[in-house]
Amino acid sequence: MPSSEVSSFSDPQQYENSVRGAKLRLVVTARGVFTAKLTKIDLGRLCMQRAHISLPTITYSALASGRTSLFLQFDPDQAPILNSGMEVRPSEIVRYAAGSEHHYRTSGPYQCGAMSLTREDFAQASKVLTGRELAPPETTRLVRPSAAKVGRLLQLHKAATDLAESVPDVLAHPEVSKAIEQELIRAMIACVRDTAPRDNGSSNRLRLHTMRRFEQLLEARQDEPVYIPEICAALGVTDRTLRSRCQEHLGMAPHQYLWLRRMNLAKRALARADPRATTVTAVANDYGFAELGRFAVAFRKLFGESPSTTLRRV
Repeated sequence: MPSSEVSSFSDPQQYENSVRGAKLRLVVTARGVFTAKLTKIDLGRLCMQRAHISLPTITYSALASGRTSLFLQFDPDQAPILNSGMEVRPSEIVRYAAGSEHHYRTSGPYQCGAMSLTREDFAQASKVLTGRELAPPETTRLVRPSAAKVGRLLQLHKAATDLAESVPDVLAHPEVSKAIEQELIRAMIACVRDTAPRDNGSSNRLRLHTMRRFEQLLEARQDEPVYIPEICAALGVTDRTLRSRCQEHLGMAPHQYLWLRRMNLAKRALARADPRATTVTAVANDYGFAELGRFAVAFRKLFGESPSTTLRRV
């Protein structure tokens, strides 16, 4: 049964938990008020999502297995996104391997989305439309369709999400949703066939493996501050190797990423704490910030308000 859902968020974790088909973790990297809008559409075989995010972030995403997915950008003037160590422009598409894990970093507000089919549906559709089965990639790839093909896909994706946001009852009509789904699948296959994909290469698998284990370590200690020496020891890599991997995939050094992570964890804790039962100092210390004055200055610079304001807000 076709369905759609449109949601708005002011809490990054609420947004993370609402995205379908992937496990997300966001680290906000710039000052401002976080807002997100997420549109989810299920057309039967084809699942789609579109997100508007107000602030630049580093996002870690672990995809569900069993589906082949495309990552899209919708604003032609949007700055390129650093995705899986590749600079991706709005005119380019990322093909994800099923069950893959990756990071992407944005430099400002952005619009992105995805569409996916099961492996079986993708194989069947590609065989019908091209005469041969297009195998899903074994690792993340970047493809550059013609401007006409990618423009058609983005136009159809936008039309579907506009319907979900304005007249969802029309989109829920079986024949309407079927017609939209068929056109979207045709456009999806057209974009990935007969293109020369830029593969990350086998040498990148080791780098991806390191970043996957890096995020698994952070996940295991998701509410705790973590530091570089213990990460290097746990991963069995040198400080130089970790620095190189993070620079490639996150666009920054590991100590900067871990600092941003600790700041985001502290902000989340302050936002959820009872001001009658805790203090800014206690929360700052919990996340490894020993100097309250420096913490308060850095917090205001990053989030646009003082930590005490965040704590007092209902």
